[in-house]
Amino acid sequence: MPEEPCQCADCLRFYREHDRLIREFPTLRQQQEINWAALQSFRTLCGRVLEDLQKKNNSNLSNQSEDDCRSGTIEKKEKSITQVISDLENINAYLYSVEALMERIFDVKVPDQFEDKFREVAGELAPDPLNIDRLKLNRLLHQTPDMPDK
Repeated sequence: MPEEPCQCADCLRFYREHDRLIREFPTLRQQQEINWAALQSFRTLCGRVLEDLQKKNNSNLSNQSEDDCRSGTIEKKEKSITQVISDLENINAYLYSVEALMERIFDVKVPDQFEDKFREVAGELAPDPLNIDRLKLNRLLHQTPDMPDK
């Protein structure tokens, strides 16, 4: 018997977002485009924050006295900025790798009849969450916050 899906707030938010993306972008082409846009926005935002932190860190380092530099004394705040910069550099490296892999999915094109099949399956996977029958079912079976009791 399959394990029940997690019902914590984070998982419920993920399920809703997952279903929304299937409903709003029900074709292969639309999924390709939305995933590419999400990746690019993630990379853009991380890159910009990384640049700003690097500038701030370089500014802080240049303002330190030579005595502090020679003795190797670095404040905890500067260590945390250095760690965040390192983590963001790693994230950006991973995002570039994902981008290179995702470029391959754009090589796949399917005829309209198969795009229609995507739409059909999308309707089965992620029906309208505001459909009254689904709201009642969710309320009865899963006790989800779709229709809270008063």
